[in-house]
Amino acid sequence: MCLWTACEFTPRQALSLSVSDAASVRQPSLWVRSFGAALFLVLSLAPVLAQAQNEWSPLVRRLEADGFDRSGMQTLFARPEVRFDPKVMARKMNALLDAKLSQGQPKVETGAPEIYISYLNPFLILEAKSFLKEHRADLREARLRYHVPEDILVALLLVETKLGRNIGSKGALTTLASMALAGDFALVAPLIERRDIPPKMALWLRWRTAQKSAWAYKELKALLVYAKSAGFDPASIPGSVYGAIGICQFMPTNAVRYGADLDGDGRVDLFNISDALLSTARFLNANGWKADLPRERQQAVLYRYNHSHTYTRTIMVVADILRDSVSDSAPGVE
Repeated sequence: MCLWTACEFTPRQALSLSVSDAASVRQPSLWVRSFGAALFLVLSLAPVLAQAQNEWSPLVRRLEADGFDRSGMQTLFARPEVRFDPKVMARKMNALLDAKLSQGQPKVETGAPEIYISYLNPFLILEAKSFLKEHRADLREARLRYHVPEDILVALLLVETKLGRNIGSKGALTTLASMALAGDFALVAPLIERRDIPPKMALWLRWRTAQKSAWAYKELKALLVYAKSAGFDPASIPGSVYGAIGICQFMPTNAVRYGADLDGDGRVDLFNISDALLSTARFLNANGWKADLPRERQQAVLYRYNHSHTYTRTIMVVADILRDSVSDSAPGVE
């Protein structure tokens, strides 16, 4: 039955109420009050949900064409917490534009730091050592399967998310969907900070926006696939400012490709330490990590995890400090 028909109440009906009826109206039952409150919420949210559906409709149609259930996608993108935010794409474009325009200009700074000193904080190192001992069995299993030493895995997760304490506060779904929808540069243009952009650079900016939108759409589809396989509500998955997820901060395509189940519950949960450790080791192994790999090659593999030499050097230094804590198992394959 139509919600609106079921709740229809005309002025003529109101005038025909008896005194006793009127008294009962003045003292509604708890059920009536609850139903009325629920109805008010539905009526209040209806315009918002309709607007959200219209806002996301181009993306929903695209997902439907790629095999996702239309009804499910409409319901997902009608949720009030899933709101289009053009600032996500604008933030990325402003950063890329600044980098592009600064090419060839003298830099005030001498370059990136050699390492991130903050990760050598004694308290963080102590936390990493405790983590290594607590999860020794899982770390050993990851090493046996993929040849990545315990100290490297712990150092990497320390730098990535401080061992799972900083997994991101943004909704990964909203972040990636917003970027995917923002392929139309007109949605981003008002938020571009520079106004003196040469025509050639403006064309480049449009091209880069479309390119990043296509990348985000691919990651969005992977996020939906990952969420379904792991049994997660996709709108509840936290992520980084650009949609990386889990303790190991995988982009969703890598979550689907390299995610591994270590705790044996039949699903890949990258917010679970055991699964995150094995998945990280699997990624590194797939990207070239082998037993007894020379230090230079180790750094080259780590660079594929995050394209920053400061990042890779920091991991290596932290791993060197942690290595003394691994006393009951030799590096490499046993």
